[in-house]
Amino acid sequence: MEISKKTIYLEDNLTKETVKNLYTNFKERPDNINIQKIDLNLVQTIDSAGVAFLDIIKDTSHYQPVLINADQNLLDTIDTFSVKSEKIPEKKRRPGFFENFGDSFLNSTNSFVASLYLTADIFYWTLRDLFSSKHRREGSIIQQSILIGVNAVGIIGLLSFIIGLILAFQSSAQLRQIGANIYIADLIGISMVREMGPMMTAIIVAGRSGSAFASEIATMKISEELDALRTMSINPIRFLVVPKFIAITICMPLLVTLATFLGIIAGLLVAVYYLNLSAVSYINEMFNFLTIKDEIIGLSKSIFFAWVIVIIGVYFGFKVTGGAEGVGKVTTKSVVVAIFAVIVLDALFSLFYLI
Repeated sequence: MEISKKTIYLEDNLTKETVKNLYTNFKERPDNINIQKIDLNLVQTIDSAGVAFLDIIKDTSHYQPVLINADQNLLDTIDTFSVKSEKIPEKKRRPGFFENFGDSFLNSTNSFVASLYLTADIFYWTLRDLFSSKHRREGSIIQQSILIGVNAVGIIGLLSFIIGLILAFQSSAQLRQIGANIYIADLIGISMVREMGPMMTAIIVAGRSGSAFASEIATMKISEELDALRTMSINPIRFLVVPKFIAITICMPLLVTLATFLGIIAGLLVAVYYLNLSAVSYINEMFNFLTIKDEIIGLSKSIFFAWVIVIIGVYFGFKVTGGAEGVGKVTTKSVVVAIFAVIVLDALFSLFYLI
């Protein structure tokens, strides 16, 4: 090692075997703080220890930056191992309120437009398949009906019966105080037929089937099965979504009818064994109070809820990005958004029918 005219000349090897002695010699030199250039033309090999030694020379010198004269291979090695070559990422400016608002608005608008296109495609191919079963998979609608409807009978029936019991017990405690026991039939009837039956069924179906729709399509997209279908000139919406759409449209009103019936039966048990009413008086009061309009409202709600669940589940399934983590995220989002949409739609229906 030689220091001459603000230049340090190094030769031979800069490795862990030689750096220790070079470092000791360098510290003892009084002119080590005036290094402006490092000449490595005579250096044959260099390792990470040698690069660290060069970093020490740069830090010691008063002159910045310290220039290095060497061939390209040595320079590449120095850039790879040198701490000085690491670039500290610039701190990003936090977006302001209006930037966040604009970004959220644009994303929401794009998502809304995409969902409209998807809805139009689903209704178009569904109407096509209703009048022509030539391109439909044989037994696909029956298979989806079993998955969506038959397999959900147990959980929907049990929860509807429990909800009916809860409503009846909570209501009967108040009605007994004013001697209006018979009106338990009116309360249970209207709440189960118009509100609790359709909404609770839709929430359960959204958790069961809506998540299944999203995860199935998301997995097929991740594994490139959707691309394979398009390669074979098969429309994924017609092949995968339309059978689900038709099946849930058929099954949802039937499930709502079952939920309503079991909720009313639960109210009947409370009326007979807790309020000491007769079964005949309970049933007569309910039939006198309820109208065909109430049943039509409940069933019409169920159909719209079914369509919303399918569209949301399928939309998030097609929107998936990433791997298994992405599938989990869109599945969770589909359930949350579907339940939220069902509740909001139920509120809008209630306002519409009141007006």
